[in-house]
Amino acid sequence: MSESQIPKSESWFASWFDTPYYHILYKDRDYAEAQLFMDNITNYLNLPEEAKILDLACGKGRHSIYLNQLGFDVTGADLSENSIAEAKKSENEKLHFVVHDMRKPCNEQFDAILNLFTSFGYFENDADNLTTLKAIQESLTEYGFAVIDFMNVHQVINNLVPEEVKTVDGIDFKIKRFHIDGYIYKEIDFEDKGQKFHFTEKVRALTLEDFENLMEQAGIYLLDTFGDYKLKKFHKNESERLIMVFK
Repeated sequence: MSESQIPKSESWFASWFDTPYYHILYKDRDYAEAQLFMDNITNYLNLPEEAKILDLACGKGRHSIYLNQLGFDVTGADLSENSIAEAKKSENEKLHFVVHDMRKPCNEQFDAILNLFTSFGYFENDADNLTTLKAIQESLTEYGFAVIDFMNVHQVINNLVPEEVKTVDGIDFKIKRFHIDGYIYKEIDFEDKGQKFHFTEKVRALTLEDFENLMEQAGIYLLDTFGDYKLKKFHKNESERLIMVFK
Protein backbone atom coordinates (compact mmCIF):
# COMPACT_ATOMS: atom_id res chain seq x y z
CA MET A 1 0.00 0.00 0.00
CA SER A 2 1.59 3.31 -0.99
CA GLU A 3 1.27 6.36 1.19
CA SER A 4 -1.35 7.85 -1.13
CA GLN A 5 -3.54 4.77 -0.68
CA ILE A 6 -3.47 4.91 3.11
CA PRO A 7 -6.86 6.24 4.19
CA LYS A 8 -6.55 9.79 5.45
CA SER A 9 -8.19 9.95 8.82
CA GLU A 10 -7.88 12.00 11.97
CA SER A 11 -7.40 8.65 13.68
CA TRP A 12 -3.79 8.04 12.66
CA PHE A 13 -3.72 4.94 14.86
CA ALA A 14 -6.47 3.26 12.84
CA SER A 15 -4.16 2.94 9.81
CA TRP A 16 -0.70 2.66 11.43
CA PHE A 17 -1.63 0.00 14.02
CA ASP A 18 -3.28 -2.05 11.30
CA THR A 19 -0.12 -2.31 9.17
CA PRO A 20 2.35 -5.18 9.57
CA TYR A 21 5.09 -2.56 9.84
CA TYR A 22 3.90 -1.36 13.24
CA HIS A 23 4.42 -4.87 14.60
CA ILE A 24 7.80 -5.23 12.87
CA LEU A 25 9.12 -1.96 14.32
CA TYR A 26 8.09 -2.81 17.87
CA LYS A 27 8.69 -6.54 17.92
CA ASP A 28 11.71 -6.22 20.23
CA ARG A 29 9.67 -4.78 23.11
CA ASP A 30 10.58 -6.21 26.50
CA TYR A 31 7.86 -8.75 27.19
CA ALA A 32 9.64 -10.17 30.24
CA GLU A 33 9.33 -6.73 31.82
CA ALA A 34 5.68 -6.60 30.73
CA GLN A 35 4.97 -9.95 32.39
CA LEU A 36 6.69 -8.81 35.59
CA PHE A 37 4.39 -5.79 35.58
CA MET A 38 1.28 -7.93 35.13
CA ASP A 39 2.40 -10.25 37.95
CA ASN A 40 2.97 -7.25 40.21
CA ILE A 41 -0.19 -5.32 39.38
CA THR A 42 -2.55 -8.31 39.65
CA ASN A 43 -0.97 -9.17 43.03
CA TYR A 44 -1.29 -5.56 44.17
CA LEU A 45 -4.97 -5.45 43.15
CA ASN A 46 -5.46 -8.74 45.03
CA LEU A 47 -7.81 -9.97 42.33
CA PRO A 48 -9.86 -13.05 43.14
CA GLU A 49 -9.23 -16.25 41.20
CA GLU A 50 -10.94 -16.17 37.82
CA ALA A 51 -11.51 -12.43 38.11
CA LYS A 52 -12.79 -10.83 34.90
CA ILE A 53 -10.15 -8.59 33.34
CA LEU A 54 -10.48 -6.27 30.36
CA ASP A 55 -7.22 -5.60 28.49
CA LEU A 56 -8.17 -2.33 26.81
CA ALA A 57 -6.25 -1.56 23.58
CA CYS A 58 -4.83 -5.08 23.61
CA GLY A 59 -3.20 -5.09 20.16
CA LYS A 60 -2.55 -8.67 19.06
CA GLY A 61 -3.35 -9.90 22.56
CA ARG A 62 0.04 -10.95 23.92
CA HIS A 63 -0.68 -9.51 27.37
CA SER A 64 -4.24 -10.82 27.41
CA ILE A 65 -2.86 -14.29 26.71
CA TYR A 66 -0.43 -14.00 29.63
CA LEU A 67 -3.15 -12.73 32.00
CA ASN A 68 -5.30 -15.68 30.96
CA GLN A 69 -2.39 -18.03 31.74
CA LEU A 70 -2.34 -16.54 35.25
CA GLY A 71 -5.86 -17.91 35.65
CA PHE A 72 -8.01 -14.88 34.89
CA ASP A 73 -11.08 -14.62 32.67
CA VAL A 74 -9.80 -12.13 30.10
CA THR A 75 -11.33 -10.05 27.34
CA GLY A 76 -8.95 -8.22 25.02
CA ALA A 77 -10.41 -5.22 23.20
CA ASP A 78 -8.85 -3.15 20.43
CA LEU A 79 -9.93 -0.86 17.61
CA SER A 80 -7.69 -2.65 15.10
CA GLU A 81 -9.64 -5.34 13.24
CA ASN A 82 -6.42 -6.90 11.91
CA SER A 83 -4.94 -7.20 15.39
CA ILE A 84 -8.13 -8.72 16.82
CA ALA A 85 -8.35 -11.20 13.93
CA GLU A 86 -4.82 -12.33 14.82
CA ALA A 87 -5.57 -12.43 18.57
CA LYS A 88 -8.73 -14.51 18.06
CA LYS A 89 -6.55 -17.48 17.03
CA SER A 90 -5.63 -17.80 20.73
CA GLU A 91 -9.17 -17.67 22.15
CA ASN A 92 -10.37 -20.22 24.69
CA GLU A 93 -13.28 -20.51 27.16
CA LYS A 94 -11.80 -17.76 29.34
CA LEU A 95 -10.02 -15.68 26.73
CA HIS A 96 -11.99 -13.61 24.23
CA PHE A 97 -11.15 -10.79 21.85
CA VAL A 98 -13.43 -8.05 20.52
CA VAL A 99 -13.14 -5.03 18.25
CA HIS A 100 -14.05 -2.13 20.51
CA ASP A 101 -13.64 1.65 20.66
CA MET A 102 -12.38 2.58 24.13
CA ARG A 103 -14.52 5.74 24.13
CA LYS A 104 -17.58 3.52 24.57
CA PRO A 105 -18.52 1.56 27.71
CA CYS A 106 -18.52 -2.23 27.39
CA ASN A 107 -21.64 -4.39 27.42
CA GLU A 108 -20.39 -6.11 30.58
CA GLN A 109 -18.52 -5.11 33.73
CA PHE A 110 -15.07 -6.18 34.85
CA ASP A 111 -13.19 -6.66 38.13
CA ALA A 112 -10.17 -4.97 36.58
CA ILE A 113 -9.53 -2.93 33.45
CA LEU A 114 -5.92 -2.57 32.32
CA ASN A 115 -4.81 -0.01 29.75
CA LEU A 116 -1.15 -0.85 29.23
CA PHE A 117 1.95 0.65 27.61
CA THR A 118 0.77 4.16 26.73
CA SER A 119 -2.44 3.21 24.92
CA PHE A 120 -4.21 6.41 25.92
CA GLY A 121 -4.21 10.00 24.67
CA TYR A 122 -4.34 9.20 20.94
CA PHE A 123 -7.45 11.16 20.18
CA GLU A 124 -7.52 14.36 18.16
CA ASN A 125 -10.32 15.73 20.32
CA ASP A 126 -9.32 16.32 23.96
CA ALA A 127 -12.89 15.65 25.11
CA ASP A 128 -12.41 12.02 24.03
CA ASN A 129 -9.90 11.48 26.85
CA LEU A 130 -12.56 12.35 29.41
CA THR A 131 -15.13 10.23 27.52
CA THR A 132 -12.72 7.27 27.65
CA LEU A 133 -12.15 7.61 31.40
CA LYS A 134 -15.91 7.70 31.99
CA ALA A 135 -16.38 4.63 29.77
CA ILE A 136 -13.71 2.77 31.76
CA GLN A 137 -15.40 3.66 35.04
CA GLU A 138 -18.81 2.54 33.73
CA SER A 139 -17.31 -0.80 32.70
CA LEU A 140 -16.06 -1.62 36.22
CA THR A 141 -17.91 -3.73 38.78
CA GLU A 142 -18.76 -2.07 42.10
CA TYR A 143 -15.48 -3.28 43.63
CA GLY A 144 -13.43 -3.16 40.43
CA PHE A 145 -10.21 -1.26 39.77
CA ALA A 146 -8.75 0.29 36.63
CA VAL A 147 -5.09 0.80 35.77
CA ILE A 148 -3.65 3.18 33.19
CA ASP A 149 0.02 2.67 32.42
CA PHE A 150 1.20 5.83 30.66
CA MET A 151 4.56 7.34 29.80
CA ASN A 152 6.01 9.80 32.31
CA VAL A 153 5.82 12.85 30.08
CA HIS A 154 8.44 14.85 32.03
CA GLN A 155 11.01 12.09 31.72
CA VAL A 156 10.18 11.42 28.05
CA ILE A 157 10.49 15.08 27.01
CA ASN A 158 13.76 15.51 28.92
CA ASN A 159 15.24 12.44 27.18
CA LEU A 160 13.68 12.73 23.71
CA VAL A 161 15.97 11.34 21.00
CA PRO A 162 15.31 13.75 18.08
CA GLU A 163 16.46 11.40 15.30
CA GLU A 164 17.49 7.77 14.95
CA VAL A 165 17.43 4.91 12.47
CA LYS A 166 16.21 1.50 13.66
CA THR A 167 16.82 -1.43 11.33
CA VAL A 168 14.44 -4.35 11.83
CA ASP A 169 14.00 -7.23 9.38
CA GLY A 170 16.11 -5.36 6.84
CA ILE A 171 13.90 -2.26 6.94
CA ASP A 172 15.51 1.06 7.96
CA PHE A 173 12.93 2.94 10.03
CA LYS A 174 13.95 6.62 10.14
CA ILE A 175 12.39 8.05 13.29
CA LYS A 176 12.07 11.71 14.30
CA ARG A 177 10.65 12.76 17.67
CA PHE A 178 9.49 16.16 18.87
CA HIS A 179 7.20 17.82 21.39
CA ILE A 180 4.86 20.55 20.16
CA ASP A 181 1.44 21.99 21.14
CA GLY A 182 0.99 19.56 24.03
CA TYR A 183 1.64 16.43 21.93
CA ILE A 184 4.61 14.13 21.55
CA TYR A 185 5.11 13.23 17.90
CA LYS A 186 7.02 10.40 16.29
CA GLU A 187 7.49 10.64 12.50
CA ILE A 188 8.36 7.30 10.92
CA ASP A 189 9.69 7.00 7.35
CA PHE A 190 10.85 3.86 5.58
CA GLU A 191 10.98 2.04 2.27
CA ASP A 192 9.99 -1.55 1.60
CA LYS A 193 9.69 -3.46 -1.69
CA GLY A 194 10.37 -0.25 -3.62
CA GLN A 195 7.60 1.73 -1.91
CA LYS A 196 7.95 4.66 0.47
CA PHE A 197 5.89 4.85 3.64
CA HIS A 198 5.28 7.62 6.15
CA PHE A 199 3.43 7.37 9.44
CA THR A 200 3.01 9.71 12.39
CA GLU A 201 2.38 8.71 15.98
CA LYS A 202 0.85 11.50 18.04
CA VAL A 203 0.13 11.14 21.75
CA ARG A 204 -1.20 13.79 24.12
CA ALA A 205 1.54 14.74 26.59
CA LEU A 206 -0.68 14.17 29.64
CA THR A 207 0.94 14.79 33.02
CA LEU A 208 -0.23 13.40 36.35
CA GLU A 209 -1.88 16.79 36.96
CA ASP A 210 -3.75 16.48 33.65
CA PHE A 211 -5.01 13.02 34.61
CA GLU A 212 -6.00 14.27 38.06
CA ASN A 213 -8.07 17.05 36.46
CA LEU A 214 -9.75 14.62 34.05
CA MET A 215 -10.49 12.16 36.86
CA GLU A 216 -11.96 14.91 39.01
CA GLN A 217 -14.28 15.89 36.15
CA ALA A 218 -15.29 12.23 35.73
CA GLY A 219 -15.88 11.68 39.46
CA ILE A 220 -13.11 9.06 39.54
CA TYR A 221 -11.02 8.27 42.61
CA LEU A 222 -7.27 8.06 41.99
CA LEU A 223 -6.09 5.54 44.58
CA ASP A 224 -2.39 5.14 43.87
CA THR A 225 0.41 6.07 41.48
CA PHE A 226 3.59 4.15 40.64
CA GLY A 227 6.67 5.08 38.64
CA ASP A 228 7.78 1.76 37.16
CA TYR A 229 6.79 -1.86 36.55
CA LYS A 230 8.18 -2.91 39.93
CA LEU A 231 5.57 -0.56 41.45
CA LYS A 232 8.07 1.86 42.94
CA LYS A 233 6.94 5.32 43.98
CA PHE A 234 6.28 7.87 41.23
CA HIS A 235 8.83 10.68 40.95
CA LYS A 236 8.02 13.35 38.39
CA ASN A 237 11.52 13.85 36.99
CA GLU A 238 13.04 10.39 37.05
CA SER A 239 10.28 7.75 36.92
CA GLU A 240 10.09 5.74 33.70
CA ARG A 241 6.31 5.33 33.78
CA LEU A 242 3.18 6.94 35.22
CA ILE A 243 0.98 4.09 36.47
CA MET A 244 -2.37 5.09 37.97
CA VAL A 245 -4.82 2.90 39.87
CA PHE A 246 -8.35 4.27 40.15
CA LYS A 247 -12.00 3.39 40.53
